Amino acid sequence: MSLDQIKSVAVIGAGDMGHGIAEVALLGGYPVTLYDINTEAIEKGAGRIMDSVEKLAEKGRVPKDAVEQIRTKGLTTTIDMAEAAGRADLIIEAAPEVLDLKKKIFAQLDEAAPAHALLASNTSTMSITEIGASTKRPGQVFGMHFFNPAVLMRLVEVIRSDDSTDDTVETGYAFAQKLGKVPVLVRRDTPGFIANRVNAAPAVLFGAIVESGEIEPEALDAFMMNIGMPMGPCELTDFVGIDIAINVAQYFADQLHEDYAPEPHLKAMLDKGHLGKKSGQGYYDWSKGRPEIDRCKATKIFNPLLPIFTQINEATKLVEQGVCSVADVDLAMINSTGNPMGPMSIGRQISHWDLSDQLERLARKYRKSIFEPTQAVRDGAHKH
Repeated sequence: MSLDQIKSVAVIGAGDMGHGIAEVALLGGYPVTLYDINTEAIEKGAGRIMDSVEKLAEKGRVPKDAVEQIRTKGLTTTIDMAEAAGRADLIIEAAPEVLDLKKKIFAQLDEAAPAHALLASNTSTMSITEIGASTKRPGQVFGMHFFNPAVLMRLVEVIRSDDSTDDTVETGYAFAQKLGKVPVLVRRDTPGFIANRVNAAPAVLFGAIVESGEIEPEALDAFMMNIGMPMGPCELTDFVGIDIAINVAQYFADQLHEDYAPEPHLKAMLDKGHLGKKSGQGYYDWSKGRPEIDRCKATKIFNPLLPIFTQINEATKLVEQGVCSVADVDLAMINSTGNPMGPMSIGRQISHWDLSDQLERLARKYRKSIFEPTQAVRDGAHKH
């Protein structure tokens, strides 16, 4: 199947990611059928799409007549999954990050979708191969991981499963380009793909630091904000959700290495029902809105290069495993974070002796073997 054959799109799930993906496809000129399990969820998702499109039109970023076109002809909503799938050439699933739920949805989509249709998952971490195995068309299943908010974030990871055909992946890649996104091809199905996998290493580091008690959450966040981050790691975890952070960390622990497992202090918060922003309490009190981080409390004992060192090390693992190229790591990280440089570019400016030495110290200090420098880092191969 080729890009020209995609005439209509269905999005399964109208939540934070689903409604954003639907909006991106609508702005790309595709008619979209948006599905969710009940009328309330669908109406909320459709309302968010129209509010966003109207704001974009007010700012002159989309033509005024596009708003009416989307409202009258572009967007269709349904609470019948078979109806959504039955009229689509490309179906993008954006359901919660629960593997069994995704497999169940894909089995249903497979039954209802036209024989030629491609099925994509927006999962941020989970195995596309395993999801595709729940269908009779695994060659037509691939990953299409948009970043939140989908309308603004440029990166789309296009993931090849163990079974995806070349045509499927090439069409998904071309579709992302047509939507004005920056697609990066993930050549091998691996937990977390590129961006979330590279970011998993500093997440382990920040978790270990807080768990050890050497730096308080606010002191760490204040420091990271003082050096230009919009949000520190603990506030970001609250924002994403303690439960989601734990689920992702546990998935990495199960699939890759126990060192990625969530720290006990996170599980203790979960046990108390402290889920972060959505419950009003996590590392911080969110009951009156976004917490005020006291910048004066910033730690003076943290080296801001350490999280970047762990990213460089993690990225070399992906390159060694044939998941992506060195250039693709930087392309993915620049377009998912807004940072001007990717970890591999930064790594070229650091001596591999210093990088290896610092990583070995981290591995010893926090007893995390995933921080041990890879052979590529030891050899300075990440510089090429």
